[in-house]
Amino acid sequence: MRLFVALVPPDEAVEHLDAFLEVRRAVAPYRWATAEQLHVTLAFYGDVEERRLEDLAERLGRAAARRTAFGTAIAGGGAFPHVGRARVLWAGLDLDDPGRTELDRLATGCRAAASRAGIAVDGQRFRPHVTLARLGHPAEVSDWVRLLDAYAGPRWVADRITLVASYLGEGPRGRPRYEVVDSFALGG
Repeated sequence: MRLFVALVPPDEAVEHLDAFLEVRRAVAPYRWATAEQLHVTLAFYGDVEERRLEDLAERLGRAAARRTAFGTAIAGGGAFPHVGRARVLWAGLDLDDPGRTELDRLATGCRAAASRAGIAVDGQRFRPHVTLARLGHPAEVSDWVRLLDAYAGPRWVADRITLVASYLGEGPRGRPRYEVVDSFALGG
Protein backbone atom coordinates (compact mmCIF):
# COMPACT_ATOMS: atom_id res chain seq x y z
CA MET A 1 0.00 0.00 0.00
CA ARG A 2 1.15 3.56 -0.72
CA LEU A 3 0.40 5.50 2.45
CA PHE A 4 0.92 8.98 3.81
CA VAL A 5 -0.07 10.85 6.96
CA ALA A 6 -1.70 14.20 6.40
CA LEU A 7 -3.08 17.23 8.10
CA VAL A 8 -6.39 17.67 6.25
CA PRO A 9 -7.87 21.17 6.34
CA PRO A 10 -11.58 21.43 7.15
CA ASP A 11 -14.11 21.84 4.35
CA GLU A 12 -14.42 25.60 4.94
CA ALA A 13 -10.68 26.14 4.39
CA VAL A 14 -10.59 23.87 1.33
CA GLU A 15 -13.66 25.55 -0.22
CA HIS A 16 -12.15 29.01 0.33
CA LEU A 17 -8.87 28.04 -1.34
CA ASP A 18 -10.68 26.20 -4.13
CA ALA A 19 -12.83 29.27 -4.87
CA PHE A 20 -9.71 31.48 -4.94
CA LEU A 21 -8.06 29.15 -7.46
CA GLU A 22 -11.17 28.36 -9.53
CA VAL A 23 -11.14 31.56 -11.58
CA ARG A 24 -7.37 31.31 -12.10
CA ARG A 25 -6.89 27.67 -13.14
CA ALA A 26 -7.98 28.17 -16.74
CA VAL A 27 -5.02 30.44 -17.54
CA ALA A 28 -2.40 27.78 -16.75
CA PRO A 29 -2.34 24.28 -18.25
CA TYR A 30 -1.04 22.69 -15.06
CA ARG A 31 -2.28 19.52 -13.37
CA TRP A 32 -4.29 21.23 -10.65
CA ALA A 33 -5.09 19.33 -7.47
CA THR A 34 -8.77 18.73 -6.84
CA ALA A 35 -10.37 19.90 -3.59
CA GLU A 36 -10.28 16.29 -2.30
CA GLN A 37 -6.51 16.20 -2.75
CA LEU A 38 -5.65 19.32 -0.72
CA HIS A 39 -3.69 18.41 2.41
CA VAL A 40 -0.36 18.85 4.19
CA THR A 41 1.73 15.68 4.01
CA LEU A 42 3.42 15.02 7.36
CA ALA A 43 5.09 11.75 6.32
CA PHE A 44 5.10 9.68 3.13
CA TYR A 45 5.54 5.92 3.46
CA GLY A 46 5.54 4.63 -0.10
CA ASP A 47 4.97 0.89 -0.09
CA VAL A 48 3.72 -0.55 3.20
CA GLU A 49 3.06 -4.22 3.78
CA GLU A 50 -0.46 -4.77 5.05
CA ARG A 51 0.83 -6.81 7.98
CA ARG A 52 2.50 -3.64 9.35
CA LEU A 53 -0.64 -1.51 9.21
CA GLU A 54 -1.99 -2.32 12.69
CA ASP A 55 1.34 -1.55 14.37
CA LEU A 56 1.68 1.66 12.36
CA ALA A 57 -1.83 2.81 13.33
CA GLU A 58 -1.14 2.14 17.01
CA ARG A 59 2.12 4.09 16.89
CA LEU A 60 0.53 6.99 14.97
CA GLY A 61 -2.22 7.17 17.59
CA ARG A 62 0.41 7.50 20.33
CA ALA A 63 2.37 10.10 18.34
CA ALA A 64 -0.78 12.19 17.82
CA ALA A 65 -1.76 11.92 21.49
CA ARG A 66 1.58 13.48 22.50
CA ARG A 67 0.90 16.66 20.46
CA THR A 68 -1.56 19.48 21.07
CA ALA A 69 -3.98 21.10 18.67
CA PHE A 70 -2.88 24.39 17.12
CA GLY A 71 -4.37 27.18 15.06
CA THR A 72 -3.39 27.75 11.46
CA ALA A 73 -4.59 28.96 8.07
CA ILE A 74 -3.62 28.25 4.49
CA ALA A 75 -1.76 31.35 3.38
CA GLY A 76 0.96 32.43 1.01
CA GLY A 77 2.70 30.13 -1.38
CA GLY A 78 5.73 29.20 -3.37
CA ALA A 79 7.20 26.78 -5.86
CA PHE A 80 9.46 23.73 -5.80
CA PRO A 81 12.29 23.55 -6.51
CA HIS A 82 12.26 27.35 -7.10
CA VAL A 83 10.22 29.98 -8.97
CA GLY A 84 12.59 30.09 -11.96
CA ARG A 85 12.17 26.40 -12.83
CA ALA A 86 9.10 25.31 -10.91
CA ARG A 87 7.65 21.82 -11.05
CA VAL A 88 5.15 22.33 -8.21
CA LEU A 89 3.04 25.28 -7.03
CA TRP A 90 2.10 25.21 -3.36
CA ALA A 91 0.30 27.13 -0.65
CA GLY A 92 1.81 27.54 2.79
CA LEU A 93 0.51 27.59 6.34
CA ASP A 94 0.24 30.60 8.62
CA LEU A 95 1.60 29.40 11.98
CA ASP A 96 2.74 31.12 15.15
CA ASP A 97 5.89 29.83 16.86
CA PRO A 98 4.11 27.31 19.13
CA GLY A 99 2.06 26.05 16.16
CA ARG A 100 5.16 25.64 14.02
CA THR A 101 6.85 23.71 16.84
CA GLU A 102 3.83 21.40 17.23
CA LEU A 103 3.64 20.79 13.47
CA ASP A 104 7.36 19.99 13.22
CA ARG A 105 7.16 17.62 16.19
CA LEU A 106 4.04 16.02 14.75
CA ALA A 107 5.81 15.34 11.44
CA THR A 108 8.81 13.93 13.31
CA GLY A 109 6.51 11.70 15.39
CA CYS A 110 4.76 10.39 12.25
CA ARG A 111 8.10 9.50 10.68
CA ALA A 112 9.35 7.87 13.88
CA ALA A 113 6.13 5.83 14.18
CA ALA A 114 6.70 4.33 10.75
CA SER A 115 10.37 3.68 11.35
CA ARG A 116 9.59 1.83 14.59
CA ALA A 117 6.96 -0.21 12.75
CA GLY A 118 9.61 -1.30 10.23
CA ILE A 119 8.40 0.96 7.41
CA ALA A 120 10.74 2.97 5.20
CA VAL A 121 10.12 6.72 5.36
CA ASP A 122 10.75 9.32 2.69
CA GLY A 123 13.89 11.08 3.92
CA GLN A 124 13.20 14.52 2.48
CA ARG A 125 13.24 17.47 4.84
CA PHE A 126 9.76 18.38 6.11
CA ARG A 127 8.46 21.55 4.47
CA PRO A 128 4.79 22.10 5.32
CA HIS A 129 2.76 22.95 2.23
CA VAL A 130 -0.40 22.17 0.32
CA THR A 131 0.37 21.08 -3.25
CA LEU A 132 -1.83 23.06 -5.62
CA ALA A 133 -0.52 22.11 -9.05
CA ARG A 134 2.14 20.09 -10.81
CA LEU A 135 3.75 21.43 -13.97
CA GLY A 136 4.50 19.17 -16.91
CA HIS A 137 7.74 21.03 -17.62
CA PRO A 138 9.81 23.37 -15.46
CA ALA A 139 8.53 26.93 -15.78
CA GLU A 140 9.05 30.41 -14.39
CA VAL A 141 6.13 31.07 -12.01
CA SER A 142 6.96 34.28 -10.13
CA ASP A 143 3.55 35.77 -11.09
CA TRP A 144 1.79 32.77 -9.53
CA VAL A 145 3.88 32.99 -6.37
CA ARG A 146 3.08 36.71 -6.01
CA LEU A 147 -0.61 35.86 -6.41
CA LEU A 148 -0.38 33.11 -3.79
CA ASP A 149 1.50 35.43 -1.43
CA ALA A 150 -1.63 37.61 -1.37
CA TYR A 151 -3.84 34.68 -0.36
CA ALA A 152 -4.97 34.15 3.23
CA GLY A 153 -7.66 31.60 4.03
CA PRO A 154 -9.84 31.25 7.12
CA ARG A 155 -8.21 30.17 10.38
CA TRP A 156 -8.87 26.67 11.67
CA VAL A 157 -7.69 24.37 14.41
CA ALA A 158 -5.50 21.45 13.42
CA ASP A 159 -6.65 18.80 15.88
CA ARG A 160 -6.15 15.47 14.09
CA ILE A 161 -4.01 13.63 11.58
CA THR A 162 -5.21 11.25 8.91
CA LEU A 163 -3.59 8.10 7.52
CA VAL A 164 -4.38 7.95 3.81
CA ALA A 165 -3.93 5.26 1.15
CA SER A 166 -3.06 6.55 -2.31
CA TYR A 167 -4.01 4.61 -5.44
CA LEU A 168 -2.11 6.01 -8.41
CA GLY A 169 -4.09 6.56 -11.58
CA GLU A 170 -7.44 5.49 -10.09
CA GLY A 171 -8.89 8.98 -9.58
CA PRO A 172 -10.52 11.36 -12.06
CA ARG A 173 -8.37 12.10 -15.14
CA GLY A 174 -5.70 9.64 -14.06
CA ARG A 175 -4.99 11.35 -10.75
CA PRO A 176 -4.45 9.43 -7.53
CA ARG A 177 -7.49 8.30 -5.59
CA TYR A 178 -7.24 8.81 -1.85
CA GLU A 179 -8.89 6.64 0.78
CA VAL A 180 -8.88 7.43 4.50
CA VAL A 181 -7.47 4.47 6.42
CA ASP A 182 -7.63 5.94 9.92
CA SER A 183 -7.71 9.23 11.80
CA PHE A 184 -6.05 10.19 15.09
CA ALA A 185 -6.96 13.06 17.41
CA LEU A 186 -4.20 15.22 18.80
CA GLY A 187 -4.01 15.14 22.60
CA GLY A 188 -3.34 17.88 25.11
